[in-house]
Amino acid sequence: MVKDSTSVTGPNVTGPNVTGPNVTTNKPEPRTPIPYRSPGPYLVEYPYEYHYTINEPNKCQQNKPFLVLMVPVAPSNRAHRDIIRSTWGNESLVQGKAVQLFFLLGQHSGEGAEKLQEQLLQESKEHGDLIQSTFLDCYKNLTIKTMVMMEWVDSHCSGTSYVMKIDSDMFLNVPKLISMLLNSPKTNYLTGLIEKSSIVRRDPCKWFVPESIYRGQYYPPYAYGMGYVFSVDMAKKLVEASRHVKALYIEDVYVGLCLRHLNIPPTDPPDWNYFHVLPVKYSRCAYSQQIATMTDRGLDRVWAWKDFKKPGPQC
Repeated sequence: MVKDSTSVTGPNVTGPNVTGPNVTTNKPEPRTPIPYRSPGPYLVEYPYEYHYTINEPNKCQQNKPFLVLMVPVAPSNRAHRDIIRSTWGNESLVQGKAVQLFFLLGQHSGEGAEKLQEQLLQESKEHGDLIQSTFLDCYKNLTIKTMVMMEWVDSHCSGTSYVMKIDSDMFLNVPKLISMLLNSPKTNYLTGLIEKSSIVRRDPCKWFVPESIYRGQYYPPYAYGMGYVFSVDMAKKLVEASRHVKALYIEDVYVGLCLRHLNIPPTDPPDWNYFHVLPVKYSRCAYSQQIATMTDRGLDRVWAWKDFKKPGPQC
């Protein structure tokens, strides 16, 4: 479980002292880093008592959002955060519904970590939208990142209605999302691009999982991790399920395994065109019909957003 603490120490990093509700202000005393002890190449260290080094515990209580957007992003990726802040992440009131944006980070390791942490503290003071915890921020720990997000939402945003977990390289049509949610179930709800028959990879590849970890030929249904939305009650339920399901390193599959434990299948979106895992070529018309899509690396997302939001018919 993730806890606020005045002395922050995780299984894989050492954390500085926390003296305020949302930022670290005192320099930590020199410590010997605690090596990360992985449960193995296919599992991650969760549940575990992670802590927050940067937090915004009161934002949801103050703003009472209908929708919370949680964006997992690498600590060093300031560029993506700034793009989001100047595009879809800047939409705080849509169709009369409040929207709140947060970025979720782990700990940076290696050269320049201390300087980067100072920059993150300054960024937090400027924008008030960073949540940082004491797990090592890396691809293998995406499951930890997702479950820390669930814990944080349950602890600090349980009064909201819906939460969307969305990657930092995505385009999000917030008005289209709000319109869908106004007609969506209020409990036991998780939707996105649903994979219903994903085969377990046994060949040597990035997503290899041996039979000793998972015996089935197919995974249970799950929503692709690039962007899915859920009713807020699911945060607590998924955290509870995680106590009974070993934490597989493939984060969206792991959420699917927890959903199976809960006997709550993911819900198909009203339209198959709402979520895209592959980039869709930008046009005002095409993007107006989607909720979330991966963006092409060559797309100027700030330009596209300004073009998308300008007055006039989109199709």
